[in-house]
Amino acid sequence: MHAIRLHAFGPAENLTYEETERPAPGPGQVRIAVAAAGVHVLDTTLRQGGPGPYPAPELPTIPGREVAGTVDALGEGVDPAWLGKQVVAHLGMVPGGYAEAAVTDTDRLHPVPDGLGPAEAVAMIGTGRTTLGILQFAEPGPEDVVLVTAAAGGIGTLLVQYAKNAGATVIGLAGGPDKTARVRANGADLAVDYTQPDWPDRVREFRGDRPVTILFDAVAGDTARAALDLLAPGGRHLAYGWAPGAGPLDLTDEELADRGITSTTPLGPAMLEKAGGLRALETRSLTEAASGRLRPAVHPFPLAEAAAAHRALETRGTTGKVVLIP
Repeated sequence: MHAIRLHAFGPAENLTYEETERPAPGPGQVRIAVAAAGVHVLDTTLRQGGPGPYPAPELPTIPGREVAGTVDALGEGVDPAWLGKQVVAHLGMVPGGYAEAAVTDTDRLHPVPDGLGPAEAVAMIGTGRTTLGILQFAEPGPEDVVLVTAAAGGIGTLLVQYAKNAGATVIGLAGGPDKTARVRANGADLAVDYTQPDWPDRVREFRGDRPVTILFDAVAGDTARAALDLLAPGGRHLAYGWAPGAGPLDLTDEELADRGITSTTPLGPAMLEKAGGLRALETRSLTEAASGRLRPAVHPFPLAEAAAAHRALETRGTTGKVVLIP
């Protein structure tokens, strides 16, 4: 089979498209003929050997932890009913997704709901579950004005949809006219290009007397600082990421008290505790997509072009969830 392998930590060019042995499922495992594999921004950090919630892999490795496809082989003790099923799975601590085939334990499998393609299923098993986990900390309603940074990204796209479905007024920030057009088409009441210096004035003019009450922030840096100035007393700041080179905002308790706002980092154990575990979030995420209430945006690349996918992700040249297609 073909797979993407990493032999040395470093730049995206270190990801190479190679022929390698097709994996065999062990006891309690299945093998999935991969139709779509997710690319996460964390993958770019691990590729460089950087720190993260997962340990740096032993080299050589096949990156990737999100896959969808068809079960084509069963390990010992696995229910034969899984054979031939369309499934999606997050592989957890063990990578191996950037390949034409991957193995995983059966307790990680979800049947792909009818009407959902493999690329969309991959988007929801990772990005979708994270979105719903974030929303546990700030459920928008009709009284809210919601500001979403990185609104053309995978999580941002779903946050815009969810907030609009809840009746909120939604303002989406994105970089450049193409991305702002996508945000507008996704349902945002206002889509603003944050690369333009006057973008905060456009938001102020639009919202009028209605202040921003919820800020979903995935970029940090100067953009997030300017967005915080738009957040009214009593507002909620949810920080779930930052742009390359920006780093998280350093908000002191004194600053938060002076502004009269709260700031929460929703990712981590608190999110899982609220949700009842990752599987509950995954199940709900797939259900929301199957119903049409959430519609993930997907940015596909051929599997052989994984290096290009990483470069595009690192330079913010993607929209929606980045997915590799074997």
